[in-house]
Formats: sequence, structure tokens, C-alpha cells
Amino acid sequence: MTDEQPDRKESGFKETTRVRTARERLREVVAGHDRTERVPLDAADGRVLAEAVVAERNVPHYPRAAMDGFAVRAEDTFGASDRSPEILRSAGEAASVEPGAAVRVHTGSELPEGADAVVMIEHADERGGDLEVFDAVGAGENVAPVGEDVESGQRLYDAGHRLRPSDLGLLKSVGVREVEAYEPPSVAVIPTGEELVAEDPAPGEVVETNGLTVSRYVERWGGAATYRDVVTDDPDALREAVERDSDHDVVVTTGGSSVGERDLLPEVVSELGEVVVHGVALKPGHPVALGVVEETPVVMLPGYPVACIVNAVQFLRPATKWAGNLPVPDPPTTDARLDRKIRSEPGVRTFARVSLADEDGERVATPTRASGSGILSSVALADGWVVVPEASEGIPADEVVAVQDWEALP
Repeated sequence: MTDEQPDRKESGFKETTRVRTARERLREVVAGHDRTERVPLDAADGRVLAEAVVAERNVPHYPRAAMDGFAVRAEDTFGASDRSPEILRSAGEAASVEPGAAVRVHTGSELPEGADAVVMIEHADERGGDLEVFDAVGAGENVAPVGEDVESGQRLYDAGHRLRPSDLGLLKSVGVREVEAYEPPSVAVIPTGEELVAEDPAPGEVVETNGLTVSRYVERWGGAATYRDVVTDDPDALREAVERDSDHDVVVTTGGSSVGERDLLPEVVSELGEVVVHGVALKPGHPVALGVVEETPVVMLPGYPVACIVNAVQFLRPATKWAGNLPVPDPPTTDARLDRKIRSEPGVRTFARVSLADEDGERVATPTRASGSGILSSVALADGWVVVPEASEGIPADEVVAVQDWEALP
């Protein structure tokens, strides 16, 4: 396929760019920003480290009992068995262990001075002031030494790591209270279209939903969204809006990206900078455009809600991640048997919405009846989508497919 389209308003999208090529071109115009900030640990979930983090102390920072039982000198238990237990003096919960004595300890307790092992509670019996030990222990047995979990100075995470709740717990345990993290990438969300209203639409008007949807996805994907008011289909107004927000890391528009009389955004972006892709071989939503203005990537999403969402996941999500130095994980998938055929146009990557159900212990995927890119419920009420690759003309019924849960994408 060629990507040259000299007069789109006359020719339409006769030839389009493949999804992989479009993403590669977008990647070339998205640079990760270098803004960082100190973030308290309790607010750092999901943030990306801008520098490596090392442990500030040992964990544990004292030798501790790894089991409930009795702290002993290991040599005092040598020879102990069920038939011939060793008899030690029970010293209660003293701070130290003398030769021939045992001190009661609990899991996590500091090991008393003089002790080097712990006899498990089930391997000993207290009888009056004595302790019968039925199993010999070696030095260090059932003891967590200093630094067993983490050693002071140990490198825990490199720059670029996205913090998870378990990471925060580990960092707190080693004395870290705040981290140097990249600021969330700033994304300006500009809905466009003279027919859009905030609420209570009259005939011919449409409630604006794309901007709300996209801005919330941006937040979920780790960005900081600026949700703008609707901009009408006027070249000067669109130009002013794009220029106003070119100080953001990414600009995303909704609507006006195709080749109709009111689809002005590709032309506006071309005048201000460069359009690197216009028209992508995917369905629904091939009228997507990608460009750059003053080194700021501009993602121009189609106005139909389903097409908008599909393209947001395919292009805006990676752009947001790249700008914020965030990893771009693949979507989780569920294997299911397809109960109806999915049709697809050769040369086009199709995203077929499906619902999932359990039937007789089997996971079954059912394609939604509504296939139009303007039917928002077909994606909002679906459980995921099946990706049909460009080389395929569809997927037959009864084939096992991977259903992408794109809603679960971080």
C-alpha cells in the first residue's frame, strides 16, 4: 500500500496506511518529556521512576525468629530425637539465652542475645521449668538474619519502572519515603464539531461524549488530561485551539478527521506543522490522522464514538505512554470459542466487539449484532474485542479466539 494521498477531498481514502506503519510514524514524533518531581510514597502508585532507587536500610534490620517456638543455642539440641529428647531450662521470655536454656519467641521476634537457632513449637514440650526438645536444629535454622529480605544499599528499581502497590510496601520497609518520578504527561483533549452540545440535544444536535470518554482514558493511562470546550468546524477556531495547546505533551482532537467538507483538522494541522498519517487500514475508524505541530504530536480521532475509542486505544494510548516515559503493556486476553463467524475485509485490521458467556463450562464469544462505528453501546456493553489481522478475510465460527480486554489496560 502507498501512503501518498495528494487530494483526499476528491479521492477519499482509496489507499490507507497499515496500523503498524502508522504507529511507527507516530512513535517518531513523540518524545518522552524530562520533567520530574518528588512524590510522597503514598501518592506514588502508578508513577514512573525517573531515577534508580536503593534500599536505605536492611530488612530485617535485626535477626528475628522465623517461627513460633524457642530460641536456643543450636549445639544444646544436638542429639535430640523423639525417643531421646534434650532437656533445656525454660527461661520464659528473657532477653538472652544462657547455655542449656531456651527462651520463648514468636514469629518476627528479635532473636535473644546468645541464641543462634529456633526450635519450632511443635517440636518441643514444656514440663514445669524444663523444655523437652525432640528435634535438633542447626545454627541459623528458623532464623531470619539481618538483610535476609533486602540489604542496605541494594538497588531495587531502575529508572523507568512503573510503581505498583507491592513496590510501595517494599520501599517503605527499607526507609524510602518519597521518590523522584516523571510528571504525568499533559494531554489536551479538544472535541470538535458544530453539531455538538453539552446536554439536551435538539434535532440535528448530538451530545458531546468523545471528549469526556477520551479524557478519562488519558487519566487511566497515566496522563493528565485537559478537557476543553467544544470547538466549532471553523479553520480559524481550530487553528487557534491547536496552537493554544501545543505546549502540552500530546494534543488529541475528536471529530473532523475524515475527508468531508467539515473535516478540516488534517488541513489545519498540515498548515501549522505536518500530517504524517491520514487514513489507517483498520475498522472501525479508518479516518484517523496523526501529525505534529511545534514538536507536539497531534492525534486526530474520528467523531463516531466506536471509531474514536478504537483509535484512541491504538494510537492515543501509546502516544500518552511514550510522552510520559511509561511502558506500553499488551492488553490482557481471554481465550473463547467464537459462536458466529466474523467477517473482515482483506488488508484491513478489524476490531470485532464481542460479549463473553460461560456455556456448559466453556467460554464463548458472541460478536455484537451492531457493527456501525457510531453505535456506542456496541463497545460500551461489550466484554472486549477480537482483532482480525490484515491478512485474514475473517474468522470462522467455532474457532478459539483471543478476546482483548482493552478496558482493563492501564
